[in-house]
Amino acid sequence: MSVQTIIKSLEKLVNLHMELLEISLEKTKIVKDGSIDNLQAVLLKERKTVRAVEQAEAKRQTEVEEWFARKRLPTGDATITNMLELVTEEQEKTTLGKITIKLTETITKLKQQEQLNHALINQSMQFVQLSLDMMNPSIKNMNYGNKKGSEPETNKRSVFDSKA
Repeated sequence: MSVQTIIKSLEKLVNLHMELLEISLEKTKIVKDGSIDNLQAVLLKERKTVRAVEQAEAKRQTEVEEWFARKRLPTGDATITNMLELVTEEQEKTTLGKITIKLTETITKLKQQEQLNHALINQSMQFVQLSLDMMNPSIKNMNYGNKKGSEPETNKRSVFDSKA
């Protein structure tokens, strides 16, 4: 594999992560609006994009391992960081470094956005739980007083008094 092929794979990963970031922003807006139907559609779109990211990442890892194998280097250390140290051509090294930084920044933004979404969803769940708790009266509120203490004691007699 050439370095250019790996750079193209990294560019594809950046584009997919940018797409995930846009989906995450859309998800934030939908959670704020409270539209469950739209949220389900966005989650489906997100799942498809995540699968594409997984496939692109697996392809990138394979390409990097093949590059290391072609250079007769141990594939156990086959990372982009190690590759940056070994690439000899400056143009490729610069491009590879820039695209790696861009990918890292995009992943960081995506992670922050997803943390915000997680917090918003938790807050929404707490609000729903509070609303449900307020709608369902507790057992204590169902009884307005102490029945035993409020009724006067009367001698209860049977209809049939029997004395032997």
